[in-house]
Amino acid sequence: MAPAPAPGSGLRRKGAAGPGSLRQSLRRAWQEKHRVLLAPQYTGLVAAWLCLAEVGVTHWVIRRVAYTEIDWKAYMDEVEGVVNGTFDYTQLKGDTGPLVYPAGFVYIFLGLYYITSRGTNIRLAQYLFAALYLVTLLLVFRIYSRTRKVPPYVFFFMCCASYRIHSIYILRLFNDPVAMAILFLAVNLFLEERWSWGCCFFSLAVSVKMNVLLFAPGLLFLLLWRFGPLGTIPKLSICALLQVVLGLPFLLENPVGYVTRSFDLGRQFLFKWTVNWRFLPEEVFQHRAFHLALLAAHLGALGLFALHRWHRSEGSLLSLLKDPAERKSPPQPLTANHILTLELRWSAQVVFVLFTSNFIGICCSRSLHYQFYVWYFHTLPYLLWCTPAGKLSHLLRVLILGLIELSWNTYPSTLCSSAFLHVCHGMILLQLWYGTTAPLEPQKTTPSLKKTQ
Repeated sequence: MAPAPAPGSGLRRKGAAGPGSLRQSLRRAWQEKHRVLLAPQYTGLVAAWLCLAEVGVTHWVIRRVAYTEIDWKAYMDEVEGVVNGTFDYTQLKGDTGPLVYPAGFVYIFLGLYYITSRGTNIRLAQYLFAALYLVTLLLVFRIYSRTRKVPPYVFFFMCCASYRIHSIYILRLFNDPVAMAILFLAVNLFLEERWSWGCCFFSLAVSVKMNVLLFAPGLLFLLLWRFGPLGTIPKLSICALLQVVLGLPFLLENPVGYVTRSFDLGRQFLFKWTVNWRFLPEEVFQHRAFHLALLAAHLGALGLFALHRWHRSEGSLLSLLKDPAERKSPPQPLTANHILTLELRWSAQVVFVLFTSNFIGICCSRSLHYQFYVWYFHTLPYLLWCTPAGKLSHLLRVLILGLIELSWNTYPSTLCSSAFLHVCHGMILLQLWYGTTAPLEPQKTTPSLKKTQ
């Protein structure tokens, strides 16, 4: 006769959480310690330790490294104009020039204006941005846990090794990190099949800074694939409606001024701040033909990836214009392992489409300033490791990460730093093109047991 189980042991086996399961997880991790840094299933464990380490790192940086004023005072001056009753966007300005961000920026930094005693409590603002940095890391790690593509050792380079990212968040207080944190929240919602809420937060991120629109082509592709044209319209309506609601006080005052200032796609960039085009003569950098060539390259690359890398089913790209129920879908066995495989493949492909859409825009940008590094920094590990190791060795991928970091840490930028940045971007694009990724599953086999929203 088998011995009777110890009291409560059945409950510990049945429960998914609790001290017993935590001890078992830690014991298993210790037994397989040689795999903890290499196996993606340990992302959560490594992420927990790195986030704890980052609490100490950010606190040390705030206490020991001098704050540098760049745009914070200008942000406060701009929102102070709203406090004083000015809703004409053409009249809102700061030390560095006119307000050029949409209304979501105004509301968020208006809150920071009051919390930090009208922008004068810089130390409190730094700790708020340190908290934003940690929240961003949690959101990013959750994405990587869902996709299981990146070995955990890579996250050491993503967290503790980037001087520039810590500087952007807690020593410069730019608005770019705010937009990206909201964007990563939207990506998490997409992975949870909360598409309406995801579109809402995606639009909110756009209202903080327009760079988030670089993800828009990928999002449009995913919406068409997931819902078809008729189902996509309500999701896009959510994005548009939120922009109107947020901008309403300014639209009522001066609609043309608000739209032209906050969504100015033709704004000129100063050559002295460029990170990516330093090797060009300034007259070429500012020339309209150069800008049009970059736009053509951007659209062409998006089209090629949409045709040959995002869309990999038997039908043509025009199948996106069909209702998902009408698309060809081979029968799939619904075993537990198969559902888990489909979940991983679907999550990986959603992230692949969104991150490559943004990365293509980065490669074709008219100019990249130092704070723009945060636009794609947290996506680089996925872009480098989402394809099999045979396409690009682990050592070479780490080297590319290091060279990109070096390029962004070179101030002022040089001919070599800009050239190295483009070479690294080109190598990433090539391995994304020639690497293999899981195809999108038709809507019938989308691995969601929850009701799609």
